[in-house]
Amino acid sequence: MAKKQIGVYPGTFDPITNGHLDVLSRASRLFDQVIVAVSSENLAKQTAFDVETRVALVRENLVPHINATVEAFDGLLVDYAREKGASVLVRGLRAV
Repeated sequence: MAKKQIGVYPGTFDPITNGHLDVLSRASRLFDQVIVAVSSENLAKQTAFDVETRVALVRENLVPHINATVEAFDGLLVDYAREKGASVLVRGLRAV
């Protein structure tokens, strides 16, 4: 039996955008499970919404993606990904 491939899509998602949802949609087709990991601490960024609100906003948009979940995380991303058994970090590209 093949190992389940888990991708972690990290970010502050303050707030979640159509661009984030596009990346999530593409990732959900590539991996068995996608975890949207909302950063609860980022001293370099002042967020407009608290982490609970950001998680709730992401959760509202996960409906079409049955293999996606969302949760807050803190600490080092590499430790979080290892804890979740993820083999992939999902990132988008932003053109300025």
